Amino acid sequence: MAFPICNGASFMLIGCLQLRIIIPESQSLKAKRFVLKSLVDKIRDRFNVSCSEVDGKDLWQASTVAVVMVGDDKQHINRCLDKIADLVRGIRRVEVLDQHLEFM
Repeated sequence: MAFPICNGASFMLIGCLQLRIIIPESQSLKAKRFVLKSLVDKIRDRFNVSCSEVDGKDLWQASTVAVVMVGDDKQHINRCLDKIADLVRGIRRVEVLDQHLEFM
């Protein structure tokens, strides 16, 4: 459910995409961090979003990455976050186990 934040006549929506991923070839935290850094940098470079690992920081092969976008057009935010999910699915070193999209 979207909760518009009103400021006069304008409002904003926050879209949050959570991707639960595994990195099957990772054999250490260092290897996982290398893949995650590359993934997060690629997302940030291609899209105007915030992106960070939010869970599984002490696991070698599993992680949850959150991507957040702010705007005033729900359809635009939804399209961008869908493109990001597709981008992550296209990376061979990463498998997406689950995704969750939420608007606030």
